[in-house]
Amino acid sequence: MRSDRIVPLIIAVALFMENMDSTVIATSLPAIAADIGTNPLALKLAVTSYLLSLAIFIPASGWTADRFGARTVFRAAIAVFVLGSIGCALSGSLTDFVIARIVQGMGGAMMTPVGRMVVVRTISKRDLVSAMAWVTTPALIGPVLGPPIGGFITTYATWHWIFIINVPIGLLGILLATRYIPDVRAEKHERFDVVGMILAGLGIGGMAFGLSVLGLNFLPWYVVVALVFGGGCFLTAYLAHARRIDNPALDLSLFRLPTFFASVVGGFIFRLGLGALPFLLPLMLQIGFGMTPFQSGMITFATALGAMGMKWAVAFILRRFGFKNILVVNSLISSAFLAVCAGFTAATPVALMMLLLFVGGFFRSLQFTSINTIAYAEVEPERVGRATALVSVAQQLAVSSGVAVGAMVVELTVYMRGGGPLQAADFPPAFLAIAGISALSALIFARLSPDAGAEMADRLPTPVETADQRAGG
Repeated sequence: MRSDRIVPLIIAVALFMENMDSTVIATSLPAIAADIGTNPLALKLAVTSYLLSLAIFIPASGWTADRFGARTVFRAAIAVFVLGSIGCALSGSLTDFVIARIVQGMGGAMMTPVGRMVVVRTISKRDLVSAMAWVTTPALIGPVLGPPIGGFITTYATWHWIFIINVPIGLLGILLATRYIPDVRAEKHERFDVVGMILAGLGIGGMAFGLSVLGLNFLPWYVVVALVFGGGCFLTAYLAHARRIDNPALDLSLFRLPTFFASVVGGFIFRLGLGALPFLLPLMLQIGFGMTPFQSGMITFATALGAMGMKWAVAFILRRFGFKNILVVNSLISSAFLAVCAGFTAATPVALMMLLLFVGGFFRSLQFTSINTIAYAEVEPERVGRATALVSVAQQLAVSSGVAVGAMVVELTVYMRGGGPLQAADFPPAFLAIAGISALSALIFARLSPDAGAEMADRLPTPVETADQRAGG
C-alpha cells in the first residue's frame, strides 16, 4: 500500500482507539462502580481526570516530537495509552481507576497532535486532503460508537474488555508505526518553554474541566466557576508570558496566517455547536423517547456511517468548489441538519431519523476534514509541530464548551417550565441554539481568499490570479 495511504490509516486507527475510549465508558459507569465499590457519580472523576490529563499535556506534544522524533513519540504515546488501559482493567478502587485514566490521558495527549504532525510532514499538500479524511474520521465516529459499544460489551461480557481490547490494537499500532512511520523531527532543537507549558496546561485544564461539568450538577456551582475563572487567569498569564520569549509552548503568532486563523477560530465556533450533539442526542432518545442505550446507539450510528462515506468524495468536492466555498456553504448546511434534530419526536419514524443523521454526518465530516486540512496551508514545515498542538488545544476546548452550552440550554429550558425531570420537550431549544452557534462560523470562513488552500485542493489558479501574474511578469 502507498505510504500516503498506510501512514494516515495507521494514525487513524490509533486516534480511533483514543477517541472511542474517551466516551466508551459512559454507558458502563454503573457496572464499573458496582464492581470497584463506589458510586457512579464519584466515578465520573474518571471521565474528567482523563479530560484534564489530555488538556494539560497537549501543549508539550509539538516540542516533544520535534526533539525526540515523531515516530518515537507516537509509539511511546500508544504504549502509555495501552499501559493506562491495562491499569483501568486491573483497577480495584476508585483511586486506582482515576490514576489509570490520567495515564491514558497522557498517552492520548501526545497521540493526536503528533499523529497529525506526521501526516502533515510526510504527505504532500496535494494529497493532504485525502489523508486528512482518514485522520478526521475517528474523531467523528469515535464519540458516536463509544457509548453503544461500551453498553454492548458491558451487557454481554464484562466492563474490563472495554480496556483490554486496546492492548492488541495498541501493539499492532506500535509494530506498524515502527515499520511505516518515518521518524521526522526538527533540524533545530529549541529550548522547551517549561513555564509556558505549566501556565497553558493549567489554563486549558481548568477551562476544559470546568466547561465539561458546567450544567451537569456534578460539582457545586462555585467550584465550577472557580475552575473556569482560574483557567482563564492562567491563560491570561500565559499570553503575557508568551510575548516575552522567542519559543513559547503554544505559538500564537500562527494566528497571523489567514488560513490558520480561519481553521482554528472558525473551527472552534463550528465545533462549539457540533460538540454538543453526541451529548444531547443520546439523552433525548433515551430520556425523552424512552429508548434503551443500545437502540439509541444504533440510531446515532447513522451519523458515523455518513462520516465514513464522506472520505471517498471530499477530494473531488474540494477540487471542484474550493475551500472557501465549501467552508462557508457547508457550515450552514451542517448547522441546518443539526437543527433538524429539534423536530424529532417519539412518533418520528426511526428510518427517517437515521436518514437525516446519515446525511448530516456526511456534511459534518466534510466540514471537519476541510477545517483540519486548511489549517496547514500556510504553515512552514518547521512550525508544523506547534501548529498541531495549538489546533488540538482549540478542538479540546471547543468540544468541552459545546457540551457546556448544550447542557446549560437544557437546564434553562427546564427552569423556565418550572422544574421537574427531563422531558422530550426540553431538548429542541438546545438543538436550535447550538445549530445557530455553528452557523456563525460561516462569518469567519467568508473572510478567506477565494484561492485559499488551492494547492491542497489541487485547483488551478483563478483567471484573476493568472492575469495578475502575467501583468506582474
